[in-house]
Amino acid sequence: MFAGIETAARIERAECRLLMDGAAGIAALHPDLRPFTAMVAGGVAAHCAPHSPLNKLAGLGFDGLPDEEAMAAIEDAFATRGADLNVEVATLADPGLAPWLTGRGYRLVGFEAVLGCPLAPHDPPSPPDDVRIERSGREQLDTWIDLIADGFAAPEGQGVASHESFPREILETSIRGLAAAPGFVHYLATRGGQAAGGASMRITDGIAQLCGAATLPAHRRRGIQAAFLALRLGEASRAGCDLAVMTCQPGSKSQQNAQRRGFALLYNRAVLSRQVPG
Repeated sequence: MFAGIETAARIERAECRLLMDGAAGIAALHPDLRPFTAMVAGGVAAHCAPHSPLNKLAGLGFDGLPDEEAMAAIEDAFATRGADLNVEVATLADPGLAPWLTGRGYRLVGFEAVLGCPLAPHDPPSPPDDVRIERSGREQLDTWIDLIADGFAAPEGQGVASHESFPREILETSIRGLAAAPGFVHYLATRGGQAAGGASMRITDGIAQLCGAATLPAHRRRGIQAAFLALRLGEASRAGCDLAVMTCQPGSKSQQNAQRRGFALLYNRAVLSRQVPG
């Protein structure tokens, strides 16, 4: 699959909508955290909680460069909260964006890979005999959040390490906020009757966003990630989606598994950070 600027812009718009809805979910659950969002030049900035993975500015570079006054207001809002401002810059965005940001004191801190797969109607293969995957309901939300958080806390160790790490409590708050977003569905996997992992998906404008999957270390390399992927792709295709996307660390096991199953690297994102002094 090849991704041009129009496809990248479509994916980035979906990312912005998920970011806004995740921030709204956290605001509804924890109004004391005073989450805020702001739109600028087609992108969305959000600060949801101290040290949250949702604290960032996404989607810039497809609607011109930001207005300096609007950008300064966002930078001040993050600085007031004592937070670094991380800006995700797609490699298919306006080539003037990265120099514009570095001129304002931003520096490169990391990369993300954006993978995609075209969808067509198909029936997913059956998971391994001892693995069962099903959608989880609201009554299983706490179990699902624990599985995702536990899985993320024990990364595979392959590929480029993430430039970020998050406190367990804040990670759970962020996951819970995303789970409240419209159209967000989550799945539980059991292996041999034991809880083994969790995954999620969000459908926006024909794009299936595979928002994260995690397997507990004791159950890895047993076909669970492949089963999660196949099930979600099948459901997304039946729902009328034409594209599935996921984000991962470059060279990670997640990228390797996805590319084995038909995903292609569409573009990367550079993460540029304006860090709070001290």
